[in-house]
Amino acid sequence: MTGAEEFTPESERVMRVLRDEIVDGTRAPGSRLVEREIAAELGVSRLPVRDALRGLVGEGLVQPRPRTWAVVREFSTTDISDLHEIRSALETLGFRLAAQRRTRAGLAKLRADLDAELSAAARGDGAAARRAAADFHETVTELADNAMLSELELTLRSRMRWLLGQHDDFATMAEEHEALYRAIEARDVAGVAELAERHLATSSDKLAARRSRAAAAE
Repeated sequence: MTGAEEFTPESERVMRVLRDEIVDGTRAPGSRLVEREIAAELGVSRLPVRDALRGLVGEGLVQPRPRTWAVVREFSTTDISDLHEIRSALETLGFRLAAQRRTRAGLAKLRADLDAELSAAARGDGAAARRAAADFHETVTELADNAMLSELELTLRSRMRWLLGQHDDFATMAEEHEALYRAIEARDVAGVAELAERHLATSSDKLAARRSRAAAAE
């Protein structure tokens, strides 16, 4: 264990655990997040749990309630539509800039993200595939080498990770990421813009289909 890992504040560790559980769907939308229960579950005091919940409120994944509990945010249809609009604008720009500015080291990192996603999709590990897919998108933003874009992405990162996790066609998403990777590698700016638009449309369609199935099952 490195020194940095050893001295990670408890609140950050709790925040990371809760964030992953929310994004992965382990903690369902609308479920209560009670300080004392989480503290007992994770073996920490209530203070780092309180700080972690405040942080997740700031990230847009949790909604506060009076006293010592909160709830996992339930994203409305309007919330999701707004996220898609923002994602479309930021990611189209990010992919285009990445194709122009990618470096050898950046491509290697992007390839590693893609390989992890392909492997997880092949073995049917949805949680790992979603996380690797989100890593892929975040690495694309790094390759874009635009400080303002990176700042905006960081502000929205948790909500975008949640959005990317709202489909279950891992193979299709991984295949589209492979095509995007190849376009970035080839510095094909026009091609990557077209692929990004298609990828966004696929994500939107998959999410709509999943929500429709969920509504029909209720």
